[in-house]
Amino acid sequence: MGKPRILIVDDEASLARLLKLNLEQLGQYEVRIEHEGRRALDVAKEFEPDLILLDVIMPDLDGGAVASQIQAEPRLKATPIVFLTAIVSSQEARHGVIGGHPFLAKPVSMDELLQCIDKQLYA
Repeated sequence: MGKPRILIVDDEASLARLLKLNLEQLGQYEVRIEHEGRRALDVAKEFEPDLILLDVIMPDLDGGAVASQIQAEPRLKATPIVFLTAIVSSQEARHGVIGGHPFLAKPVSMDELLQCIDKQLYA
């Protein structure tokens, strides 16, 4: 089996690039970025990620709508989704769930992100 594939869907280009670089530096993941919510489904179908990190608030299509599209796709419906959001604090996000999916507060620490990724991929 190859490296787990992670798709980052976030309109904040600098944050998405930083997450991608940090994850790829570990040598354990293959990471792809998409900045537009409306393109996320097509990219996910092509990339076939093992996990999706999904921003909640994006200008073109919000994360909830993107998650619904992804879950409606038979090949992707079991793909874990972790929401990323700046609308809550890290303290509020500790046990947070949006629509059955965990969420992390931005800016997210790498330790917290890696723990969440491990839990979603290997639990």
